[in-house]
Amino acid sequence: MSAIDPRPEPIPQRIADSINRDELPLIDDRSRLKYVMNNLILHIHPSRVNKESLKFTYTWGLGGLSILLLTVLVGTGIMLMFAYTPSPATAYNDMLRLQTGVNYGQFVRNLHHWSGNLLVVVTFLHMLRVFFTGGLRPPREFNWVLGVVLLLLVVLANFTGYLLPWDQLAYWAVTVGSSLLSYIPLIGEPLARFILGGPEVSGATLTNFYGLHVAIIPMLIFFIASFHIWRVRKDGLTVPRDVETEGPVKTEKVPTLPHLVSIEFVFALVMLALLVAWAAFVNAPLEAAADPNHSPNPAKAAWYLMGVQELLLHFHPVVGAIVIPALGLGALIGFPYLRFDSDSEGVWFRSRKGRRMAWFAAVTALIVTPALVILDEVALDFPALLPTLPTLVSNGLLPLMILLLGFLLYGAAVKAVFQANRDETRQALFVLLVVGFVVLTVIGVAFRGEGMALMWPWEVMA
Repeated sequence: MSAIDPRPEPIPQRIADSINRDELPLIDDRSRLKYVMNNLILHIHPSRVNKESLKFTYTWGLGGLSILLLTVLVGTGIMLMFAYTPSPATAYNDMLRLQTGVNYGQFVRNLHHWSGNLLVVVTFLHMLRVFFTGGLRPPREFNWVLGVVLLLLVVLANFTGYLLPWDQLAYWAVTVGSSLLSYIPLIGEPLARFILGGPEVSGATLTNFYGLHVAIIPMLIFFIASFHIWRVRKDGLTVPRDVETEGPVKTEKVPTLPHLVSIEFVFALVMLALLVAWAAFVNAPLEAAADPNHSPNPAKAAWYLMGVQELLLHFHPVVGAIVIPALGLGALIGFPYLRFDSDSEGVWFRSRKGRRMAWFAAVTALIVTPALVILDEVALDFPALLPTLPTLVSNGLLPLMILLLGFLLYGAAVKAVFQANRDETRQALFVLLVVGFVVLTVIGVAFRGEGMALMWPWEVMA
């Protein structure tokens, strides 16, 4: 008689055994299932976490909310694919059919649209949280870079999806947004033609954007986000500290299950309920069908690109669309590789002094940015003052150099006045730039009317 048991194990049991390779005593099927699920959860979490890191006011659940929104976007996106054809002849009619001819079609589109917009905001806020709590310090420098890449991919995903309804809002927003590529020296025009599938937004553009939106960009986000999450687990979560606490904090470690997962589960349910309620009552925008022969006035880019479009009103296109964004992106990527003066990991805004300096910088940006916009709108005209110089110099490099000089002088002044170290000074400059860009975005969205002239918001909406 063979020593091998002729009766094979049931298939479910064999599948469970293939997942669980650890030699652990499992009493029954329920215990085995619980252990398997625990291991699946622990693929994205460490087995134990610092108890202090569970404070909601430290992370605000922004990383988990990003994952939740990505999940909603994938689910709703797959459902929308069954009712949409990426063709100029059918795309707009598909949007109308979703409103009236498909059960819950409008709701699913609303959920997809608002989740995508919210993901841009949440990803941005998550990066700010990491920055202000020192989560980009070694050994997390590269993970910060991955976060910057993910933010760019999220913006790009929204931008490619913006065109798919094929209405006036989408068509001309993409026309304005894609025109920024043409300002890149040497490769700008060929790159724009390649992405658009021709010299202007057309059916080929819709096909290209659809492929990018449903396949290439989601795949990139999935792989980079997976690696990003793995690095978070490998590098460890930062531990919140009081301002007065010096050196590493030793806190009690608790099991991820149930302490962290239960918090994430409740938070996900609350946020999902709020998102569903918003999508149920607020419809995603849909204007008249796209008309390439009739441009709206004003023709604006998507809201998350309005800060760059606002820069184009004040600088030469090469400087406003390429040089300034490239400098900002380079600073974001390079920041964690600078030398730090103090150990403030886990401390909000570095120190008490850092908090005061951050508030001061934010107020400065709130006052100075609108003032400079108005000054340039009504008084400053560098090309007229310097007619012999090329506009790239008079309306581009020269005002940029003036702003950079003022930026450096501001940094030196606040460092001297507050007697701050380099970490606190860099943070103040970072706040100045971020708040300034947010103000430019708000001005572009709410205060630019016909002819991109400055108006009050109620005049813009009239």
